Amino acid sequence: MDNQNNIEEIKAESPVMRETNEIAAEQESIDIEAVTSRSLSPTRLVLKRFFRSKLSMTGLIILIVLFLFSFLGPCFKILPFIWGEQEAETVPVVQEYTSVIEVTDENGNPVLGADGKPETVYVVTYSNETAYLGPSGRHLLGTDDLGFDVFSRLMYGGRISLTIGFVVIILETLIGILLGGIAGYFGKWVDQIIMRIVDIFNCIPTTPMLMIVGVALQKQGMADVPRLYTMMAMLTLFGWAGTARLVRGQILSLREQEFMLSAEASGLPVWHKIVKHLIPNVMPQLIVSMTLGLGGIILTEATLGFLNIGLPKAYATWGNMINAAANNNALNYYPNLWISPGICIVLAVLAFNFVGDGLRDAFDPKSSK
Repeated sequence: MDNQNNIEEIKAESPVMRETNEIAAEQESIDIEAVTSRSLSPTRLVLKRFFRSKLSMTGLIILIVLFLFSFLGPCFKILPFIWGEQEAETVPVVQEYTSVIEVTDENGNPVLGADGKPETVYVVTYSNETAYLGPSGRHLLGTDDLGFDVFSRLMYGGRISLTIGFVVIILETLIGILLGGIAGYFGKWVDQIIMRIVDIFNCIPTTPMLMIVGVALQKQGMADVPRLYTMMAMLTLFGWAGTARLVRGQILSLREQEFMLSAEASGLPVWHKIVKHLIPNVMPQLIVSMTLGLGGIILTEATLGFLNIGLPKAYATWGNMINAAANNNALNYYPNLWISPGICIVLAVLAFNFVGDGLRDAFDPKSSK
């Protein structure tokens, strides 16, 4: 009897039996999920799949932290290390540089002293006033060349960068839904005209055009806030075509479904069929497209800021903060000026991509994860 128990324990502990048990347990959990999923509403099922994904939750947590940091952080000005967006350090810092000159002979070889070490003749010391400050309790990430606090400007820069992303993606989606919905529902010559316009916008090189517009606005001396609105409008103008194509393709597929044939037979008006029946069925794909597109918009704004054709430096954005890397002095000696906004951009783009991937898997009816 004891021998039989030992044999069963050995089988249970063997890698083959352990793997078989794990597969059986996983299959059982899938079967249980399939049974319970039938009793869940589509919205609850999507949320269940989304919140069970580790990458989705990681991206969501990062986004929440970035939004709290950007929008609530500047409200705590009672803290000594929270400064205003354009509040500069008024006390200049004097940096001292010291050079020791070694004695050399006519051949350029160092002259050694009695102790065997190279002899030195004199020391040159000079000073230079600068606004750069290293990290401290007063400035957690130091200051830039204008004396602005880097840590505080990260918060204000996040406000602008994230706001631009959301405003532009919402405007792109609205225009894409309108034109794509009209093209997909009516078809024929309406579809042909709108799709040719979409093809034209898809052929426009977005980044070079934005660079040209940015330089033109600078030459015209446009004020700061109107320049921000113009940049949002240009990003929207060059970005709606992809959304329109997506909506049009989905509506072409949906309008042949049974529920649309029933709505057609019921004599419902066109706007009711589009708004109440077609667009709600396209929204899952649009939500995924929006979350994935947010990261691209933030990168585009950062590119314009780095090229110094976005907002002026007085207004903090993550892009124009990275522009500090174009200065060799800051690039070599003050990495805190450009590494910190670079990390924020990377985290924001990764977080939006993680959330977008999670939403895509959650909305997929064939997904079992």
